[in-house]
Amino acid sequence: MGILSRASYVIRSKLNSLLNRAEDPSETLDYSYEKMRDELQQVKQGIADLTTQKKRLEIQKRRLEENVEKHNDQAREAVRQDREDLARKALEKKKAKMNQIEQLESQIAQLQGTQDNLVEKKNELQSRIEEFRTKKETMKARYEAAEASSRVSEAMSGVGDEMEDVTMALERAEERTEEMEARSQAMDELRDIGAFDDALSDQDSIDRELESVRTSGEVDAELETLKAEMGKSTAPAETETEAESESAEADLDAQLDAELEEMEANVGDEEVEAELEELKNEEEQ
Repeated sequence: MGILSRASYVIRSKLNSLLNRAEDPSETLDYSYEKMRDELQQVKQGIADLTTQKKRLEIQKRRLEENVEKHNDQAREAVRQDREDLARKALEKKKAKMNQIEQLESQIAQLQGTQDNLVEKKNELQSRIEEFRTKKETMKARYEAAEASSRVSEAMSGVGDEMEDVTMALERAEERTEEMEARSQAMDELRDIGAFDDALSDQDSIDRELESVRTSGEVDAELETLKAEMGKSTAPAETETEAESESAEADLDAQLDAELEEMEANVGDEEVEAELEELKNEEEQ
């Protein structure tokens, strides 16, 4: 195979592939159906023209038949008047018209045969067109169902062109989001460890921490000064709190003793011992 032949073969293959991808079976079937309908219409038109021609011949035949009767009457009238010459002329015309009638009958018979043949073919073609129409609609329905199923399958599997673009966009968005999250976490970590010093300050992280401790101590000292000026201090408050706690414990002991004496008066020794044991356990807890 020469270079030109190979190039021609490749070009035809490419064109055939492009045509196959561009071809819509539904449109192709509709086009074929319309072509068949056009052919049927042409056949019907041919039958109509043939019928018209046959009718013209039949009309011409009837006129000749009328002339034959006329010439026949002329011949009889000429014989009655002893005009044999006129009778002969009338009969000659009659014979000529009868010959024309025979020719017309032959032509009419041929046209009738052709018409019958065309009508039969027209009926057969019409039946085939109706059958093709049924198959066409069925095939179109199958193709549309298969196309819809294919689109759904491509969408579900993500292999379609649009789904590939969506998937790629989603992957890029996810990568970008992860990158931004990692960057944000890194910035927070660096800020916590003091890697970023204030650009407007000459202090580093140690200076800032010492400054914070010094400020806290100054605040505590000032608070104590305010308490002293207002007659409030931490130590008396703590003493008062301890006294209140001791008083509460003494009241609780006195209440327990009173309850024990009351129970001893109302219940037996065993029950008293059980109650005492329970109270001891509660105090230990």
